[in-house]
Amino acid sequence: MSGPGVVLPWAAAVVGVLILATWLLSLRLKDASVIDPVWGAAFVCVAAVAALTGDGAPARRWLLLGLTAVWGLRLTLHLTRRKLHEPGEDRRYAAMRTAHPANFAVWSLVYVYLVQALLVLIISLPLQVAAERTTGLGWAAIPGLALFALGLGFEAVGDEQLRRFKADPGNRGQVMDRGLWRYTRHPNYFGDACVWWGLWLVTLQAGGSWWTVVSPLVMSLLLVRVSGKGLLERDIAERRPGYADYVRRTSGFLPLPPARPSNDHASR
Repeated sequence: MSGPGVVLPWAAAVVGVLILATWLLSLRLKDASVIDPVWGAAFVCVAAVAALTGDGAPARRWLLLGLTAVWGLRLTLHLTRRKLHEPGEDRRYAAMRTAHPANFAVWSLVYVYLVQALLVLIISLPLQVAAERTTGLGWAAIPGLALFALGLGFEAVGDEQLRRFKADPGNRGQVMDRGLWRYTRHPNYFGDACVWWGLWLVTLQAGGSWWTVVSPLVMSLLLVRVSGKGLLERDIAERRPGYADYVRRTSGFLPLPPARPSNDHASR
């Protein structure tokens, strides 16, 4: 087969049900941000569908399910815990609600929930395609596994470092610039990108699936320009004193040694 074949329809159905149920929950709670913890879980659902319905090499199908489950469930648990400790609608979605007060229920279904469902199906294309390839799993998957492990480590450690920083009342209003956050302003987003480039490399050996590079490209674009770094940094300098200085000395995405601070900003 040249594409996802039978996997895509099943994946679309499962993701559609999950997203629709989450949307209905958001209407009941009046909180559109409940979609955030579901993001990782949706990919796990696709990987499970691919493993169960694909007729490709079993080793690759179950390996990809395992890798995706480790990444997706960790992310879901992390975001769920954050949601429980920070109740109320995230300010991003609250701004959308304010901008569309008359028809926000329908607007959020189309432009938030269905868009995310479509993105899940696009980004998960390597999982879907590889599930229908019969080429066995070989040593060529090792670079992908290494990159996946690097990304997962960066994301998990970065998230935990930020959680502990925010949990300390003494850090209120300060900028997190310690640990991995000293080398990149977004270790979690960098890790996320590495995870999906790693998964793509694992699937690449399946043959005929090079075009699924659209998956890590789209994910990287989202993380850097759209819903990740780009959205977060749009106005954070106005809300967080010291962030402009942090930007000047810290890499925006790739981990790099911090720049030497100027005399004007050597201390806070």
